[in-house]
Amino acid sequence: MTLNEIGGQARAVSRILNSLGSREKNIGLEEAARALLEGEDEILAANEADYEMARQKGMSQGLLDRLRLTPARVQSMADGLLKVASLEDPVGEVISMKLRPNGLKIGQKRVPLGVIGMIYEARPNVTADAFGLCFKSGNAVILKGGSDAIHSNIAIVSVIQKTLEQLGIPKEAASLIEDTSRDTAAAFMKMNQYVDVLIPRGGAGLIRAVVNQATIPVIETGTGNCHIFVDETADFDMAVNIIMNAKTQRIGVCNACESLVIHEKIVDTFMPKLTEVLQKKNVELHADERSFAAAESDTALNRALIKPAVEEDWGKEYLDYMISAKTVASVDEAIEHINRYNTGHSEAIITENYTNAQKFLDEVDAACVYVNASTRFSDGFEFGFGAEIGISTQKLHARGPMGLEALTSTKYIIYGNGQIRP
Repeated sequence: MTLNEIGGQARAVSRILNSLGSREKNIGLEEAARALLEGEDEILAANEADYEMARQKGMSQGLLDRLRLTPARVQSMADGLLKVASLEDPVGEVISMKLRPNGLKIGQKRVPLGVIGMIYEARPNVTADAFGLCFKSGNAVILKGGSDAIHSNIAIVSVIQKTLEQLGIPKEAASLIEDTSRDTAAAFMKMNQYVDVLIPRGGAGLIRAVVNQATIPVIETGTGNCHIFVDETADFDMAVNIIMNAKTQRIGVCNACESLVIHEKIVDTFMPKLTEVLQKKNVELHADERSFAAAESDTALNRALIKPAVEEDWGKEYLDYMISAKTVASVDEAIEHINRYNTGHSEAIITENYTNAQKFLDEVDAACVYVNASTRFSDGFEFGFGAEIGISTQKLHARGPMGLEALTSTKYIIYGNGQIRP
């Protein structure tokens, strides 16, 4: 099927989806969730083929983790669809209504965006999440996954499309572009006549390519150079637990911590304690001069895992067992450093000082800002959205984890009784 055929069908189906009621959409999601679980063997077999090919090509450990599906992750995809089904439908909500002096009643109503294009890399769970959120918000979705996950994506979309057909809903509510070539991706980015918005989800290279090449409006989702600032009043045990969770729970995700900022008043006592725990997970520390000296002061530590930081470390998304450490003299210097090098994703402060916590919340420029919690919570499911279609790091239309409301627009609805403009 050609791109134009896929686009034309999605445009036509988007008008049908706009008229579906909440009950019909919820049944579609519930049945799709059931079908994913029933088709688990087929999906996992397809994913195993993708995983083995990627492993043979030398894909990094972090990206392999993103690619891998397990029974628990298939269950999580199904749970995500069920959660989305349980959420309130935003489509049709009248969010304001005002009476003008001339008698006109002017309101705003939530409506679907129309056709959403997704370009993403080796994360097959995105396929199910994107379908669920787009379907519930009345949008058709065209999916363009990466070559590394093509068999997984085909299997997931096949299960979803069969379910929709059985319910009498056009299967083109979710379409997959199976050609994974760059030429096809470039052509997809310019399908303005069919696609209303494009959402890239992946590494910095992919997102930059889409932003630079697309003629379709783009919601930019972010790479994650996420920082944790350990303030001078921080509880050390809390800080170590949060950092280890944010860095090592899953290294290949955008909300993992990649950069530490340490107050100079505690660096000498905190860094040896933290480094000892990091080394249990073989995390390589890239530290500035002060943090490097503090970490190396413990002669029992493996010095091969402690390296001097260079300038590029401050802005790097490692997606690996690596982390940078920068020493600062104040919360103001920490905020300045973070705002210079962050990607607008998620930042955290560990502190017992209320004033510093509020200052950090107010002045750090990011979609999600935390006090005494892990950056790993930047996630649509954790935020109560059921799933997410991405984490927006831009400031127009949507910011942070994007759920149902982020996939709608509004239109004005005006009631009159014969008014004409004088």
